[in-house]
Amino acid sequence: MSRLPLFTRSLAGSWRPLLGWAAGILAVLSLYLPLYPSLAGQDFQDLLQSLPPELISALGYDELTTGAGYTQSTFFGLIGFALFTIAAVSWGTRAIAGDEESGALELVLAHAVGRVQLVLERSAAIAARLLLLGLFTGLAVLVFNRPAQLGLVPSHVWAGCAALIGLALLTASIALAAGAITGRRVWALAAAVAVAVGGYALNAVANQNPDLDYLHAWTPYHWAFGAGPLSNGADWAGLGALYGTSALLVLLAAFALTRRDIGA
Repeated sequence: MSRLPLFTRSLAGSWRPLLGWAAGILAVLSLYLPLYPSLAGQDFQDLLQSLPPELISALGYDELTTGAGYTQSTFFGLIGFALFTIAAVSWGTRAIAGDEESGALELVLAHAVGRVQLVLERSAAIAARLLLLGLFTGLAVLVFNRPAQLGLVPSHVWAGCAALIGLALLTASIALAAGAITGRRVWALAAAVAVAVGGYALNAVANQNPDLDYLHAWTPYHWAFGAGPLSNGADWAGLGALYGTSALLVLLAAFALTRRDIGA
């Protein structure tokens, strides 16, 4: 009998959805990255200069004409962020709150599975899925790197993937914790979406004015991408904030679940 029954069962039952997410990621990368050589010329730079500076700052298009900036702006900071966030919200919301509302959580706990064990194993399964998607993303980006003339440094690609995984993991952990505290799927979903969308929006607002730079400290999106990992390599402080906060949220979820009547 497996020592991690919930973890292994969760991963074993999620390979089809993972293939679907991987296919979606590959489709997006195949659509955007090969376009870079045709957008890196002077005409495209002139087009960017004609746009309002506020719009360019809000969307993070400041370095769009470089390979690292283009990859960050089109995938890691936008479409990839959206895909990873959707997956994280879905998995985190379903892990506790979804099962509790369906009645499945009570059945699981009736089979000699502790509440802390349940939280830890299910959070580990979510982290493992995100890690697999992140590894696939990094490999796919590196495959496109030379043909698309992106000029990316491999270690910087992995730094960007670590930031993307950490950001999605934080979102999933918020959904997990909210679900453990309330037992309601709608609250888990609302908390995760509020942090993900609110963090993105707050980062965009902070980019508009140097006087608002202090807002960056409050957005996980900036923790992940504020230092430009694809251009400059890993930002260990930002990664520490993402993964450290995620760990604290998992502990909070475990504590909350042990103090609450399931199904109440």
